[in-house]
Amino acid sequence: MKRFFERPPTAYHLQTMSFRHQAGHTSCRLMPFHSAMMHVMLLSATLLAFGNLPAQAQSSAVNVPVAQGSLSPSTQVWPSDPRRKADGTKWRLGYYEGGQYKDYETILKATVRGLAALGWIEPISLPSANDPQAGGFWRWLSANVKSDYIDFPADGYYASGNFDKIRRPKVRAELLQRLNERRDLDLVLALGTWAGQDLSSADLRTPVVVASTSDPVGSKIIVSEADSGHDYLNAKVEPQRYARQVELFDDIFHFKRLGLVYEDSPEGRTFAAVDDIRRLGDERSFEVVPCFAPFNDIAQEEAEAKVIACYEDIATKVDAVYITVHRGLNETSLPKALAPLTENRIPTFSMLGETEVKAGALMSVAQSDYLYVGRFHAETIAKIFNGALPRELPQIWQAPAKIALNLRTADAIGYAPSVDILLATDEIFSANQGPATAP
Repeated sequence: MKRFFERPPTAYHLQTMSFRHQAGHTSCRLMPFHSAMMHVMLLSATLLAFGNLPAQAQSSAVNVPVAQGSLSPSTQVWPSDPRRKADGTKWRLGYYEGGQYKDYETILKATVRGLAALGWIEPISLPSANDPQAGGFWRWLSANVKSDYIDFPADGYYASGNFDKIRRPKVRAELLQRLNERRDLDLVLALGTWAGQDLSSADLRTPVVVASTSDPVGSKIIVSEADSGHDYLNAKVEPQRYARQVELFDDIFHFKRLGLVYEDSPEGRTFAAVDDIRRLGDERSFEVVPCFAPFNDIAQEEAEAKVIACYEDIATKVDAVYITVHRGLNETSLPKALAPLTENRIPTFSMLGETEVKAGALMSVAQSDYLYVGRFHAETIAKIFNGALPRELPQIWQAPAKIALNLRTADAIGYAPSVDILLATDEIFSANQGPATAP
C-alpha cells in the first residue's frame, strides 16, 4: 500500500508525534523534531501567502499600490450603518447569474447573513440546502426577509437560463433596459463570470457588485486588482488565490504529475486557473495532466457524466489532483468523481473549499461557510448605500489562512498527516463524514 509522509525519518532521538486517524480510532507515528519544526516554518510561510490578518481584519479588503492611470481606492472611511434612501423608501436589490451553479447561492446566503450582522435586515434562518429551482432562493428571500431598509423584489432575479449562450444576450438586454429605463433597482449583485462580463461592458448608473468569479481581471470584468475601470462597478479579487492553493498542496505532497479537469475554452481555462497552475508547474517542476470536460451549452446530466469520466481517466495517470470548479460537480456527482481517485490512493485538493472536503476531497482552504467573504460583500453594499462610489471601494480580499482536512479520506489513501498539518487545520472531518471507502 502506498503511504504518504512529508519527510523520511532520521536518526535524531528528539522526536514529536504526528497523529493519524485510522478505522475509527486515533494512532500516532513518531516524527523527528527538527523535521517537524522545519515543516512548521515552511508551511507557515506558505500559509502567510494566504494572508495572516486576524479574522476580524480579514473581513475587509487590503489596499495595494494602484497602477498608473487608475483610480485610487478612496481614503474616506464610509459608514456601513443601515439607512433608507433620501426619499425615505427602501433600497431595492437585483440579482443576475449565468446559470445555477451551487457556489452562487452559497455566496448569496453568506452575503445575506452579512447584511443581517450589520443590521440591514432582521436576523433570519436560511434554508441549509440549495433551492433546485432557478431563482427559487431569491423568491424565498423576497417572501421571507424582514427589513426596514432593503427589499429583494421577486422580479429582480435574472439568469441566462442554465449557462445558455443563446439566451444570454436576450436576458442581458432585458436587464440593461430595466436598469437604464425603469431604474427601479438600486444595486445589482452579479454572480459569476458571465454576469460580471455582461454588466461590466455596459455604461450604467446602477451600482453593480460582482461576486464568485475565479479571475475578474483575466476575464476582463475589471481592468486591475486596484481599479474596476467603471464608477458603478466593484468586483472582489483574490490575487493568485488558486496558485497559492496549489503551492500549499505541492509543499505537502511534492507531486510530479498534477491532474486538472476543465472545459477547454477561454472561460473554462479561466475558471480552472490553468495559466497560473501551468506557470507554477514550470517553476516547481511538475507536469499538468489535463482532461477536458465541457460545461457550457450542454444538459446538466451530460456535464456530470463528462466530468466523472474525466476523473476516472486521469486517476491512473497522476499522483495528485486539483479539483477545479465545474458545473458538473455537485452533491450527486462528486462522490462518483472521487471514487476512482480514492481507489488509486490519489490525494485531492478542492479549489472550491471545505464543502467538497466534507463530501470526500482530502483537503482545501477552509472558508468557514463563507462567513468572511459574505461580510466583505455586505460591507461593500452597505457603504455604497451610504454614498460610496463602487469604484472607490477596495476590491482585494484575502481568505483566512486555514486548512480543511478529511481524515477519513486521508486514511483511505494512506496519508498520515504530520503534526504541523494538523496544527494548521481549522476544519477536520472525521470518519463518519465524506464518501471515502477504505481499501
